Parts: sequence; structure tokens; C-alpha cells
Amino acid sequence: MAKKRKRKTTKRKPTANYYSKKRHHPTDWLVVVLVSLFILGIGLVLLVRYNGQKAQEELADQARQEQQSRQAKKQAFIKKMVPYAQELQTKYHVLPSITLAQAILESDWGKSSLAAQYHNYFGIKGDNEANTKEMTTKEYLNGQWVTTTARFRVYNNYQESMLDHVQLFAYGTSWNRTQYAHVIAATNYEQAAHALQQDGYATDPDYPAKLIELVKAYHLDQYDQ
Repeated sequence: MAKKRKRKTTKRKPTANYYSKKRHHPTDWLVVVLVSLFILGIGLVLLVRYNGQKAQEELADQARQEQQSRQAKKQAFIKKMVPYAQELQTKYHVLPSITLAQAILESDWGKSSLAAQYHNYFGIKGDNEANTKEMTTKEYLNGQWVTTTARFRVYNNYQESMLDHVQLFAYGTSWNRTQYAHVIAATNYEQAAHALQQDGYATDPDYPAKLIELVKAYHLDQYDQ
């Protein structure tokens, strides 16, 4: 049997046109770079937006927690004073809503230096150096606020301060025993708030409005008996 003859194949040499097709135009790389940068930019924008949104959520959550903490402390302040305020009402006829509102306003929820250090929650003054402390205070005089100094009473605890407060209303001052008769006679917190200004307890012209606002905001009249 005759053997088949193998055909010789000749390899064609690549032509110049072939090489030109294989070469990449410089603009191709530029497009790739630009597209990569565009995708990277989008990624960075999304990352920044995500982190920004997360940070805002964390700040909002922190603000909510701080607000809840402040409200809890305020409610604890009120709850602490209510029982004794009601006990004092039965004997001295001062509405607990007014006692609580004044304590809140005068002591800034127990945070003022006078309250925190000396347990004076009502800004009650005195003249005996043995049981008073000289401190700066603001008074509304001649239509404007002025800073002055005065001596304020020092107490061992908040109960002593509350007792002295209602006894001031019940027994008056050394120069006028019926100084706060209108406060004692008041049958609701609005009457009592205006009576405090009428009887000369505070110099602030907005004092009654501030007390009434506090009573309404924290429903302090629910403790009046």
C-alpha cells in the first residue's frame, strides 16, 4: 500500500496590517483609567454618604438617650420632693404644685450651687453669718437685671429647706407676719403664682408665668390635695 505524502504547510509571516490590529490605541488606556476613576469616585461618594448617615443616626440616638436621661432625672427630682410637699400642705396650706415649681425654678432642678452645696432650693436669704453663705445673685431692679451679693441660708438637707420655705409663707417675715397671706389663701396654682409676686417674694416680673409654665409642663397640680 502506497504511503500518503504529507503536504508541506508554509507559515505565513504576519503582515504589517496584522500588527497594527494588535496594537492598542493610547486612548483605550485613557478610557480604562477614566472609567476606573469614575467607579472609584462613585464608591467613595457612597462610602462617605453611608458613613455620614451612620454618624447622623448615632448622634440622633445619643441625643435621644441624653434627653431621656434628663427627663428621668427631672422626674426623679419631682418624685423625691412630692411626699414631703404634700405632708407640708396639710399643716401649712401651701400647694405642692407651687412648692415643686419654685424648687425647680430657683434651684435649676437642684443643680445650682446654692442647692447642690447648701441644700437651699428656694433662694431663701438670711442675715445670720452662722447659718448663711454670701453668694452672688441677680435681682430685677428699676427695670433691669443687676448682679449683686446676698447672704443665703444653709441647710443640712432638702427637707429643711422645704420646711423653712413653707413656714416663711405661713408665719411671714419678722417685719410683717402676714407678708404672704395671699399665697396661703390661694386655692389653685395660678392664684398662688400671682400672689407670690403680689406679696413681694420675687423681683422677676415674669416669675408667675414661669411657675405656671412649669406646673403645666410637668403636671405638678396633680399633687395638690
